[in-house]
Amino acid sequence: MTLPAIAVTMGDATGVGPEVVVRALAEPELRGLARPVVIGDAARLARAAEICGVDVRIKPVAEPAEASGDPGVIDVLDVGGIPPDLPFGERSEIAGEGAYRYVARAAELALSGQVQAICTAPLNKAALHAAGHRYPGHTELLAELCGVPEVSMMLSTGQVRVIHVTTHIGLVDAIERIDPGLVERTVRRGHRTMVDAGIAAPRIAVCGINPHAGENGLFGRGEEESKIDPALEICRADGIDAQGPLPADTVFFRAGRGDFDLVVAMYHDQGHGPVKILGLEAGVNITVGLPVIRTSVDHGTAFDIAGTGRAEAGSMIEALRQASALAGKP
Repeated sequence: MTLPAIAVTMGDATGVGPEVVVRALAEPELRGLARPVVIGDAARLARAAEICGVDVRIKPVAEPAEASGDPGVIDVLDVGGIPPDLPFGERSEIAGEGAYRYVARAAELALSGQVQAICTAPLNKAALHAAGHRYPGHTELLAELCGVPEVSMMLSTGQVRVIHVTTHIGLVDAIERIDPGLVERTVRRGHRTMVDAGIAAPRIAVCGINPHAGENGLFGRGEEESKIDPALEICRADGIDAQGPLPADTVFFRAGRGDFDLVVAMYHDQGHGPVKILGLEAGVNITVGLPVIRTSVDHGTAFDIAGTGRAEAGSMIEALRQASALAGKP
């Protein structure tokens, strides 16, 4: 069977993206899972390989079909545009523009069927904005490139999976944006993803907004009753096992011990905090609701260590592994 082709975007050229990409693609365990092709800058990847002491050959290709996946070779669709002397660890408009172009090219390849999944290294939001691309992050950028009005961010680790109702907006704005329709759609997207992953009857825990999920009106202004309860009633009527709203301070412990297959978080830090405590090297970001498969590392550009060769590639390896697995499913 032909291995799936995966577009691996290099991310911000001044961050750790080039380093984690070359480290991950040099790992023998990923061979035989897919044919990765990096969308990025070949010279920057070669420099990253030198910095990391990774013995690989950077091979430019004109299209994903040319990617061989041979051991010791990293196939690159060279978009270029990164000056050789661009320093690591500093925000750069040039790097922001490059990161945008890598993602746009990967989306084009995925939508046309030339690759079966996208796996992204981290970009820097400030650099992206400096280049004139006003997106909160990868998730929203890919949604627009794919023509999808609404998607969800899911974080997956070996212990818990979390899908978010809101993501990259302020807390006050997040609470304002949450409504029964958005909660219902998020629960349904999470349920469908779990079913597609082979969990026939997923158990879903839905977090409250306030401490103790409002504790029957003691905390907050009735947000659980007005924003979450109506959505869960509709989902449960359709046979979805959605429990809640539940106190967020205990639900992740319960999910970690196996009570739930998926947790629905109401806002960014409610879901991200517990996942990152479990370890950045284990977390993978999956965009749910796109017409293409997209996974990503669950860490940022780490400017403080970029260009030093110290970046760990565990999250990128896991993101590539999950992209390969998902690409093999209908």
